[in-house]
Amino acid sequence: MVTVVAVTAFLLLLSHPISVRQQARSRMYALETAALKAIQTLNTAQVQYRSRYGRYARTLEELGPPAADLMSADLASGDKQGYLFTMTGTPAGYTISAVPKSFGATGSRTFYSDQTLVMREHYGPEPATVNGKEIGSARGQVERLPQAF
Repeated sequence: MVTVVAVTAFLLLLSHPISVRQQARSRMYALETAALKAIQTLNTAQVQYRSRYGRYARTLEELGPPAADLMSADLASGDKQGYLFTMTGTPAGYTISAVPKSFGATGSRTFYSDQTLVMREHYGPEPATVNGKEIGSARGQVERLPQAF
C-alpha cells in the first residue's frame, strides 16, 4: 500500500510542471483571443463613430465614455486583459495596435488592424503591421450592422 501511494505521489509530482505550463499556455491563448475580440470591438466602434460624426475617431478616448460611449472604459484606456492597445488617426482612417503587456506571459503575438477591418498578426514582440499575416476580418460583422437612416 505504501509503495502504491509513493508511486502515485511521484507521478503526480512529475506531471505537475506540465500541467502548470499547459495552464499558463491556455491562459495566454485566452488573452490573445480576448485581444482579437477587443480589436473587433474597436473596429465596430469606429464604423459607428464614423456613421455618427462623419469621420473616424483619432484616439481610443474618443470612442469610450464619456465621449461617444461606444466601448468600455478599460478598452478606451488602452489596457485590457493583458494587452496594451493604441489607436492612431491617419488621413485615410486609423490604425490599431495590440501588444502583450508581458511578452511570453500574456501573449506571444502582436496584432494590427485598420479601417479595412482586416486583422493581422506577428509572432514575436515587434508590433504587427499592415504587412503582417491576415488572421481574420471584422467585415462580416460590421456589414450586418443596421444602416443609419
